[in-house]
Amino acid sequence: MATQAKAWGTKGPHERLEPMAIERRDLRPEDVSIKISHCGICHSDVHFANDDWGMSLYPMVPGHEIVGTVNAVGSAVGKYMAGDRVAVGCLVDSCRTCEQCQSGEEQFCNQMPTFTYSGKDRQSGEITKGGYSSQIVVREEFVCRWPDNLDMGRGAPLLCAGITTYSPLRRFGAGPGKKVGVAGLGGLGHLAVKFAAAMGAQVTMITTSPEKGEDARGLGADDVLLSNDLEVMASAANRFDLIVNTIPVTHNVGPYLDLLKANGVMVIVGAIDELPGLHGGALVMRNRVVAGSLIGGLPETQEMLDFCAEHRIQPETEFIRIDEVNHAWDRMLKGDVRYRFVIDMDSLNEAQ
Repeated sequence: MATQAKAWGTKGPHERLEPMAIERRDLRPEDVSIKISHCGICHSDVHFANDDWGMSLYPMVPGHEIVGTVNAVGSAVGKYMAGDRVAVGCLVDSCRTCEQCQSGEEQFCNQMPTFTYSGKDRQSGEITKGGYSSQIVVREEFVCRWPDNLDMGRGAPLLCAGITTYSPLRRFGAGPGKKVGVAGLGGLGHLAVKFAAAMGAQVTMITTSPEKGEDARGLGADDVLLSNDLEVMASAANRFDLIVNTIPVTHNVGPYLDLLKANGVMVIVGAIDELPGLHGGALVMRNRVVAGSLIGGLPETQEMLDFCAEHRIQPETEFIRIDEVNHAWDRMLKGDVRYRFVIDMDSLNEAQ
């Protein structure tokens, strides 16, 4: 029989999160059962809950930045055992046979990957439910091993915010001798600064907020560029090899393109929307590239976690109880968090 689990979720768009009881499936041979200790809060959780992208399924239990401890494994599992510290990100399954899956890029599965929540289980058709809960059951291949020297609570946002910024930095060669700009200092941007600095790049934070300059330098930035200062922006033209653009809303990308060197790349990881200011001349005349980046596949996600362990990189987080989650969402939408909320799942037992 399925296992009962405690959770917080929503029954429809724009409804507040509330306690609910959910069922986790019996272990299949390839499954890992995980007792969740912490779950990060991602801006995508709100978008999915409100059906902003027209693909949400209800009832919904959000959460795809999950860390915890294995409490049981299926008969065919060989990689994990009870007591192991593990993590689960944005995906819990894929076809595992297409070219993308075979190359470790399950996020681009030709048959669509199965999202950790608001997806459909490939075998049962049931709606997947995420990490705002006491436990989760996940196919072994979609579980990452948690490094011993990473704090499980603080590290939870690495499973989405971390891999979202690590992947393009790796792909486009951030490292010694490279000048990297990070546009926007929030949940994604603060990790992009930490990663780029650890990779050996010269890092500049690009922001509209002078007060964020000190924070950015504390995170590892070498310089700060105020994007609303036209003189400063003009003086920085043709400076960067790579810009990781984490700004989460529609904005004029033209001024940022002008900051790129010839053959420079700007990677969009924040805004899933129209991008005004994208002028062909700004691209063609300098061989510039505008690229997009999603998350990484499972191999790259494990690589990112191991990189964080090696370089002692952890997100800047604020811990909350599960019954504070609605307030935390409100604060996140106002930008009132430095820089990521993490839910302590032990509070589930006290909140219900």
